[in-house]
Amino acid sequence: MTDRPTPDQPHDLIGIGIGPFNLSLAALAHTIPTTPDHPRPTTAFYEQRPAFHWHPGLLIDGATLQVPFLADLVTLADPTNPWTFLNYLRTQNRLYPFYFAERFHIQRTEYDAYCRWVSEQLPALHFSHQVDAIRWNPDQAHFEVDYTQLDNDGEAEALGRAHTRHIALGVGTEPFIPEPLRPLAEAPNIPVIHSADYLHHRQKLLDADHVTVIGSGQSGAEIFLDLLRARPRGAEKLHWLARTQAFAPMEYSKLGLEHFTPDYTRYFHALPEAVRDTLVPSQWQLHKGIDTDTITAIHDELYRRTLHGGWPDATLTPGVHVRTAGRLSGTRIELHLEHTQQHTRTRLTTDAVVLATGYRERPLDTLLTGLTPHIHRDASRRPHIDDTYRLGLDPAITGHIYVQNAERHTHGVGAPDLGLAAWRSATILNDLTGTTPYPLPHRTAFTTFGLTPHPAPKIPQQGPALTPLVQGH
Repeated sequence: MTDRPTPDQPHDLIGIGIGPFNLSLAALAHTIPTTPDHPRPTTAFYEQRPAFHWHPGLLIDGATLQVPFLADLVTLADPTNPWTFLNYLRTQNRLYPFYFAERFHIQRTEYDAYCRWVSEQLPALHFSHQVDAIRWNPDQAHFEVDYTQLDNDGEAEALGRAHTRHIALGVGTEPFIPEPLRPLAEAPNIPVIHSADYLHHRQKLLDADHVTVIGSGQSGAEIFLDLLRARPRGAEKLHWLARTQAFAPMEYSKLGLEHFTPDYTRYFHALPEAVRDTLVPSQWQLHKGIDTDTITAIHDELYRRTLHGGWPDATLTPGVHVRTAGRLSGTRIELHLEHTQQHTRTRLTTDAVVLATGYRERPLDTLLTGLTPHIHRDASRRPHIDDTYRLGLDPAITGHIYVQNAERHTHGVGAPDLGLAAWRSATILNDLTGTTPYPLPHRTAFTTFGLTPHPAPKIPQQGPALTPLVQGH
């Protein structure tokens, strides 16, 4: 692959953003078998950060993934791939220790280290490259991608332009801050932080006299547990608040997990838009609950603190939302709370707030400004995304824009799930190449979703969809 493609010889695919999903795509693209008739697609992936890091502010000691280790970058599409987690362990001389550890769910720090291992070996990845704009060149029938190369301090060092037939957007999500707390979170020297930055502020939080955690999901539970364990017995001074009606466990039954299969994804995609929109919020416990081990650990820690009499100074209250928030003298914070069932209100004064309030998909329109008139949208003005993860575009634009983790409204709760990463990447590459370098199963769930048969996966017609280019990377 040439790092400087020309208009006459553009890349086949440029990926924007290098999180786990585009890293999966890059890894599988790198190992596509090549033949004279079907050369391996040429690729490049751009990321503005200087190196791969996966949620570094949440790599709490002992915290584990909520999916099995088989949900790595490639295994569920190609278990023989050199970038599997098991091969990572082998190269680190840790395969036998992992075997005897008998761990199906690995620690987040280990997953981060595994992804960095992959990222450091793939030649198509370009870090410290900030993509500024994407446009369609109708004369050349390809996309132009403008980027800024950054120096070690994150300052602009050089400008560049790349050319590609197709694009994969993997720009990820961004922390969500509820509107009542946004002014405080954006103000300097006010300890209102999002959970994404927890470890960067952990010592400050431990030094605070009273800390409030807001959010009932896995991150909120892990942060509450970490703070609880670190604070003295009888003087914990912790509040844990949640909008949900309970600190509820995540749905982790075997059949419940089948909502994260390709079968369910295809079923969901075929539903009417209005039905999909009602389903996603009603399925919150599939992906926003707390794993039972963490709930057990929290209860065990609270119980341990009662063994010598008294109760821990920790208040756990679900069914509460923050109406407004303000700053008191110094850096103290006042939260105005309302209980949704009692319809009662109160005020809570605290010294620091951790917002475990989740993430939202980054809007695609910022990067795609030049293509806005050509994007097909649904009734809510969201981009239409087809069953092969292609953005709906006018026929005049013959290149494809594939979307990774910005399609929950069309593909359901599995969009951000790591367990579907390899399958989605394989789907994209099969569509991109017009062949089946990664054959995918027709059925993946025992559950039959709906009364009509699941639509069968599309099998590309034989014959290259790509113009043969220089082989290899």
